Amino acid sequence: MVSPSQKPSVSNNMAAPSRHVGHYIQRNSRILLNNFEQLWSHRNFGWTSALRQQAAEANKEPTDTIVIPRKKTWSKEAVLEALSSTVGRDPTAYPYNFQDDPFLSPRTVNEFKLCSLSKESGKSAAKFFINNNPKYFTTDFAEPHIPCLMPETVSLLLEDVSEEALKERVSLRKVTAAVEMYDQLLQSGTAVSMETTYDLLDLICLYCDKDPVEEGGAQSEDMEEPGEEVRQGLGKQGLGRQGLGRPRRASDIMKSSWKENNNAERIFNLLPERDTRCYSALIRGMVKHGAHAKAFSIYTDLLNNRLTADVHIFNALLTAAPDVRDKYHERWGLFAELLNQMSQQKVQPNLSTFNSVLKALRRCGSLAKTQAIHTLNEMKAMGIAPSLASYDHILNAFSKAASSSGAVSTDILQEVMSELEGTSFTCQDPDDVLFFSTAMKICLNNKDLELGYRVFNLVEHGENWRLLGPLHKQSFFYQCFFKLLCMMEHIDVVLTWYRKLVPSLYYPNIQCLQDLLQALDTDSRLDLLPTIWKDIRALGHDNKVELVEELLMLMARDKHSAEVQEAFAACALDIKNVTEADRRKTPMEWSTTSLSNITSLLLRANKTQEAWATLKLFKSKNRVPKEPLLEDFLSVCCSDGSSQRAVELVQLSAAFCLSDTAKLAKRTLAELDLTEEQRAVLSELESTGESSG
Repeated sequence: MVSPSQKPSVSNNMAAPSRHVGHYIQRNSRILLNNFEQLWSHRNFGWTSALRQQAAEANKEPTDTIVIPRKKTWSKEAVLEALSSTVGRDPTAYPYNFQDDPFLSPRTVNEFKLCSLSKESGKSAAKFFINNNPKYFTTDFAEPHIPCLMPETVSLLLEDVSEEALKERVSLRKVTAAVEMYDQLLQSGTAVSMETTYDLLDLICLYCDKDPVEEGGAQSEDMEEPGEEVRQGLGKQGLGRQGLGRPRRASDIMKSSWKENNNAERIFNLLPERDTRCYSALIRGMVKHGAHAKAFSIYTDLLNNRLTADVHIFNALLTAAPDVRDKYHERWGLFAELLNQMSQQKVQPNLSTFNSVLKALRRCGSLAKTQAIHTLNEMKAMGIAPSLASYDHILNAFSKAASSSGAVSTDILQEVMSELEGTSFTCQDPDDVLFFSTAMKICLNNKDLELGYRVFNLVEHGENWRLLGPLHKQSFFYQCFFKLLCMMEHIDVVLTWYRKLVPSLYYPNIQCLQDLLQALDTDSRLDLLPTIWKDIRALGHDNKVELVEELLMLMARDKHSAEVQEAFAACALDIKNVTEADRRKTPMEWSTTSLSNITSLLLRANKTQEAWATLKLFKSKNRVPKEPLLEDFLSVCCSDGSSQRAVELVQLSAAFCLSDTAKLAKRTLAELDLTEEQRAVLSELESTGESSG
């Protein structure tokens, strides 16, 4: 007998044929699909694209292998960046930096200026307090770590005379203390390493042998006070956007000039060995602080010592070249000589080199236009990509050359935009932030709306808006763009852009609002004037005489439908009430034109009582009404049958000694039912007016 363990397994015997059948079906499935496809392709109806795609995928053997990374490294800000990319700008919201407290969000230009300066002042004060009391701010709650929120080491810890103490003073930018420590080390006979000496020389040249003004701190006593011209210039320029921006720091106002035989020159002369680095520090410091001729003299000394200059020396000298030559061709000759010397010394130029040349070319008159293109071509031939500052210098060179000849063209800007469109930029040069303002100004001067849209779209691409520059540059860019829209675009499009830009990106000034009023007048949309008045109030321009008078003039110039006249009358009354209730230091002064327009608007809306109250303001404000206004008022009185108001109107005309008093009295006697007393008064006024006439 066969034992149970020796019996063949039924499941195993059945599994073998099953595997063969499955393998056979899998092998022949592709053949079946192909046969079906060929069969049905001969018919008038074929497979759908989806089925064809499935068949193609079945035929294709897997060739590409998918490699799954073991770990993906994300930046610490990746989640925040992803969340930020899901939301757009809210055109109805105020700028992000004013959204900490909705109550404090600025709603007018003046509030914007006050809030901006207050926030900057608060930041500076907080930074000063934190840096001077670091022991109270040792806990770091931020994740990821934010270095700028932590206290900086500003106090000296090492008091002994040593090179380490000198390094500490250099790192903390204590110029005076570092020079004193260096002199003490020399007097004690202690040798100072060349690296530390070079760092000290860099510090002295950077700050022109003076301690830098600490942001938020008090000014040093040895600072030179700004002259009268500087103070007057600050008064004219104002601050920031529309003239507002960041407050001017002391470092901006009190520009230091290079002094003869200062500590930088003294330490330079004490060096036992001089190499390119020490020459570079001295030359760059001299150029930065206005000693241009002396910088070239030091460069000549470098060549006499058979040393090779570095790229930073050449960049500084190219910047200073226009200040040591008077004639345009001499300046370009000096540029060419310096560039040839770079080639001879095998110094590789960088982006700053060409930008320095392009910037200096702006001071070379008619030569700039031709040489700027040659410089740009040379730049590209060397594989150096131009930055926005490069194109800004070229635009300025062409604009100056064109303005001198009397014709300004956008051809060069068209070519620049063709190269730049669809590109995201990062700041590579301090002058990069000037490009967009320059480009939009050219579009405005040439009234090129299409090109203006292209420049604006480039700003909106990616994060290029970050390169608009400080607040006053941003304001100038949007001001030019909005003015261009008002001049060239349909009013509906203008209003759409107006709602997009204000107040989230731009606080319009008086000129822009006047441009908007003119655009409404051009497209015959004066019915929107009351809405614009509300914006004028919200922006704090309701006390600007020229703006309010233009608004009233546009409303009173023509007659409109009853509904529009009612809205105009309500707007005129609001203007009158706002002006009378104004308690600001510079309230709007009533003019004869303003009072006349308000009175006319009220009369057209049959608001006789309010019009009469406005007419009385002429006397209290020492203004004389015009005779056509009184005639219109008398017509309303005649149509209403207001005899007493008509008599008072004639008496008011007599009080102003107007020549039409007799005419008004005669018309009143003829058209109204009067009492004997009223007739006697008017007859006397008529005779008096005729005798005086």
